[in-house]
Amino acid sequence: MSQTSMRELACEARLKLRHLPDYMDSITDRLQSFEADASHQGQRIDFRFAFGGASIDMERLVMRANAADRDGLARIKDLLATAVQVYAKAENPEIVWTGDLSGETSLAQFREMTVTEVRDLTAHMRRVSFSGEDLGRFAKFGGMHIRMLFPTMDVPDPLWPVLGANGLPVWPADDRKPVARVYTIRALDVAKGIIDVDFLVHPGESVGSAWAIQAKPGMKVGIMGPVGRPVRQAEWYVMGADETGLPALARLLETLPAETKGVAFVEIADEREKQTIDNVTGIELHWLTRDGVPAGEDRLLTEAVRSVAWPQDGSAFGWFAAEASAAKIVREYWRDTLRLGRDQTLAAAYWRRGAAGLMAG
Repeated sequence: MSQTSMRELACEARLKLRHLPDYMDSITDRLQSFEADASHQGQRIDFRFAFGGASIDMERLVMRANAADRDGLARIKDLLATAVQVYAKAENPEIVWTGDLSGETSLAQFREMTVTEVRDLTAHMRRVSFSGEDLGRFAKFGGMHIRMLFPTMDVPDPLWPVLGANGLPVWPADDRKPVARVYTIRALDVAKGIIDVDFLVHPGESVGSAWAIQAKPGMKVGIMGPVGRPVRQAEWYVMGADETGLPALARLLETLPAETKGVAFVEIADEREKQTIDNVTGIELHWLTRDGVPAGEDRLLTEAVRSVAWPQDGSAFGWFAAEASAAKIVREYWRDTLRLGRDQTLAAAYWRRGAAGLMAG
């Protein structure tokens, strides 16, 4: 057994940031949304995750990370570095980790995957199964999504990213760079090394849809993850999704505890887009059909979600994944009208009308 596997792994990074205290509330809020407990010790804030710990010292301008294993340390370094990059962007932060694993260049969160099976669930939803090695990481941390790295016509043989000194991916030059899009892990079998991803296939500029339409066994893609905020455990949920959020909502209904209660709404084009979901919970599932109204223009979903009365007792959580303007309506209703915080709600924009990219759209 190596020395590093016998003890906890630890590393640190110096922060040359003049205004670090100005960002700390935002950084703390972000880290807490990944289920970190935060505690203050003078000018230092300590964070405790299920998979390790971290601290940011505003006086000494240093952040530290520790974990029992490589996956946990890589995850914490990624969360810390991303939070600093996002909120201290104006100061152009340079982050260089020293200590355990600081010389590594392979990304702990990356895997190359091979297509093993392709089948159509409905006319517009295609399931692709991928095989890969050592997928246990993708069952950790509560993240349901992966960043998929696609070859394209312009870059048919991409180079995969490597690990930078800041704990974040370093990407190749544009002429060898894959296109990245975020998708939901619909199902994961760690023992068999299989991940299922459901693709909404449709006309337009979607890289993921175009790839899925011509996907065949033997084709290779890269994946990184897991990504996304964890869905908090609760006794009751209200959920809403259009087709792009359907794979995530379906996975929740198939994996949440059996005693979970609540109501879920899924917006689809028409009755033919209904699919079988093995709902093991007590959450009531309702299908809403647009019947000719273009995707992203119907208000059935937002009205249904907003009409639900939240319980007065017990723990509750609101989860929503759909078009950006719909997500904004629901988010503002939950936050501004019902006065619910990030610890009780997650309203995500999975796509935006007239724009390529974002999540599964």
